[in-house]
Amino acid sequence: MALAEDFQRIVDSLPPDWTDLSFDLRIFDEDRYVEAATILIQVNAQPYSRHDWHWRVNVAHEFGHAAAPETVRGTLQLLDDVGIEGELAARDARSGRVEITQMWGRPESVRREFAQRRRQ
Repeated sequence: MALAEDFQRIVDSLPPDWTDLSFDLRIFDEDRYVEAATILIQVNAQPYSRHDWHWRVNVAHEFGHAAAPETVRGTLQLLDDVGIEGELAARDARSGRVEITQMWGRPESVRREFAQRRRQ
């Protein structure tokens, strides 16, 4: 299965309120490691040293310090397009968290409405 399709399958299996996803990526042809690394820099893939997997990629659904799912899918599609094959393994997914913003001076009803809208 192509990497982009595999990633989309993982994202589609998550609940609607997911916030963070971490997955590991391993390529089959290690001679193409540098080529893959130059493509994966777009999503800030973190290389492993002395590990069975090559990279860890963090994905944020709507907010956070990670790559957007659309960007990750596009980057994995680039790997597919140049013929770099590999596999993905989802490691950690979180759901149900809400973005934190400055609400000083706002009534409690506004705070609750904000939280409710972010959960959907």
